[in-house]
Amino acid sequence: MRAVLRWLGCVIVAGLALQLFFIGRIALMAAVDPESTAFQRSEAWQIATEGRANARRGETTAWQQQWVPYDRIADSLKRAVIASEDAEFIYHRGIEWEAIERARQRNAKAEEIAARRAAQARARGKEPAPAKIRGGSTITQQLAKNLLLSGERTLLRKGQELVLATALELLLSKRRILEIYLNNVEWGEGVFGAEAAAQRYFNKPAARLSANEAARLAVMLPSPKFFERRPGSPYVNGRAATIMARMPSAELP
Repeated sequence: MRAVLRWLGCVIVAGLALQLFFIGRIALMAAVDPESTAFQRSEAWQIATEGRANARRGETTAWQQQWVPYDRIADSLKRAVIASEDAEFIYHRGIEWEAIERARQRNAKAEEIAARRAAQARARGKEPAPAKIRGGSTITQQLAKNLLLSGERTLLRKGQELVLATALELLLSKRRILEIYLNNVEWGEGVFGAEAAAQRYFNKPAARLSANEAARLAVMLPSPKFFERRPGSPYVNGRAATIMARMPSAELP
C-alpha cells in the first residue's frame, strides 16, 4: 500500500512540476518571443529525416520563418484569421464551450455519413473516403497546442490544452496571443508565420498583404499542406470570398 501511495505521490509531484514549467514558459512569453514551438520541432525533425532521403533524389525542403512584430503584420491578415478561425477571439477567455459542443455534434454526424458512404464504396470495390472532422478550438487553444503539446488526440492532451489556453489568457494580452500565433502557425511544408507565408505565396512582406491575399492565407490554416497544392481550387476561391465578407466585422485586439 505504501508503495502505491509513494508512486501516486511521485505522479502528482511530476504533474505539478510539469504545470509549473508550462506556466513559467508562458509567463516568459509576455516579454520574450518563443524561438520555436513543440509542433515546429516535430516538423523540423520530420523534414530533416525525410530530407536525407529526398536529397538522394535531388529534392530539398527549405525551412521558412521570420518573426515580425504585431505592427508589421497587415490588419487584413489579422482580421481574416479571426474571421476564419475564431470570430469571438477578443471576447472569450480562451475556450468556447459552445463551439466545442457544436463541433462534437457536427463530427458525430459526419462520421455517421462517412460510415454509410464507406459501406457503399466497399460494395462497389472502391476505397472509402475518410470523415471530415472539424475542430472547435479557439485561436488560444490552437496556440496552446502548437506551443507546448504533442499532436496526439487523447482526452488527457485535450484537457492539458484547455488548462494551457486558460493560462495563456491569464498571463498574456489578446494582442500578444495573436502576435505569437501569427508568427508561428504553419502555412505549408516548412513554412511558418505570416512573414514567411506572405513571401512564399505572394512575394511581399506580411505588412503589405491585401484583403484577398489575407483571406486566401486564412483558408489554408486548417490544412496548410493540403491547400498549398491547390491554391486556385473552387473551394479556396469560394471560402476566401466568404472570409472577405466577414472581415469588416472581425474586431482586433
